[in-house]
Amino acid sequence: MNKRLNVIFLTILLVFMFTYQVKAEVKVEPNLNCRSAILVEFTTGKILYEYKSHEKLAPASVTKIMTMLLVMEAIDSGKIKLSDKVVVSENAKRLGGSTMYLETGEVRTVEELLKGAAVESANDACVALAEFLCGTEEEFVKKMNERAKALGMNNTHFVNCYGFYDPNHYTSAYDIAIMSRELLKHSKILDYTTIWMETITEGRKTPFTLVNRNKMLKAYKGCDGLKTGYTKEAMYCISATAKRGNVRLISVIMGAPSAKERNAMAAQLLDVGFAKYDSFDVVKKGEVVGEVSIPKAKPESVKVVAKDNLNVVVEKGNKPNIQKKIEIFKDLRLPINKGETVGVIKAVDGDNVYGQVEAIVDCKIEKMKFIDTLNRVFKSFLNAN
Repeated sequence: MNKRLNVIFLTILLVFMFTYQVKAEVKVEPNLNCRSAILVEFTTGKILYEYKSHEKLAPASVTKIMTMLLVMEAIDSGKIKLSDKVVVSENAKRLGGSTMYLETGEVRTVEELLKGAAVESANDACVALAEFLCGTEEEFVKKMNERAKALGMNNTHFVNCYGFYDPNHYTSAYDIAIMSRELLKHSKILDYTTIWMETITEGRKTPFTLVNRNKMLKAYKGCDGLKTGYTKEAMYCISATAKRGNVRLISVIMGAPSAKERNAMAAQLLDVGFAKYDSFDVVKKGEVVGEVSIPKAKPESVKVVAKDNLNVVVEKGNKPNIQKKIEIFKDLRLPINKGETVGVIKAVDGDNVYGQVEAIVDCKIEKMKFIDTLNRVFKSFLNAN
């Protein structure tokens, strides 16, 4: 009898273990109720999940990511400064929707308007910035489309700089992820997208308090941006980014039925990414990775350093044998300025490339003059003897 009970018990245990193992191996897909979605790792751009990510859809105020990108590029290139004064036009003042209630002739700094766009999703701030940068909003929109094309945003066309609906104003979740990655390369933008509330009083008859539209900042651990959007046609959209440890992810949701569901779906994708993937540094920004020697150059040999951090994102439990591979461009032409790109640093495992960053030189390299050649020959002669 005992032997029979033991057999029954062992059978039940084996069935339970088998059932548990089968359940543990079932792949759970995110439960999404939206028109389109994508989850991307920031450093490499690796797509971790996508659903109809190339479908052309109305983006609403997520459009402002491109507006902010052009402004940040102008700031970082030295074309404009955060402290520059902008005079608000009648064209900017008359816009409806989300605004910071700018008045015609009001003077605001680029930084204040950037805060208005990033925090309050202010349409009037976007037009004021567009006119300041390009003279007219129309010219600025041309720049938006040119930049989109240059970034490979093949399913995107902008009609305005703030996101009002127009049948010819569209993008895709994939393209939003592209411009979100590009904007995040300008890390200063996070100083603005993380503002929860800020009151502007100087130069105003009535103080105005900016209130962030992105409620995920408070609700999701590590979330520090990026942009929400809503119109009746676009429904609820978001490009949400969060960072935990070395891993930064971008989660894009388009066409959700409510703000609550939009945020929940964006969070669900981020959860999937943080649960499945990990990141480690291959090269750190400024790290010396080698030397480059150029004949008839002064100096003859210079250090090559990484322009940015190079992180590799892998599934947890997967440990590839990552190696650094440095590729210097052929036929480099002198002079080469300090910080100029001379090659790439790749993270590789055999034939698999996990990511790459630009390799730059740490000093200026000039073409040798006749006197430099004589000095080098003379030194070589002395060393030889």
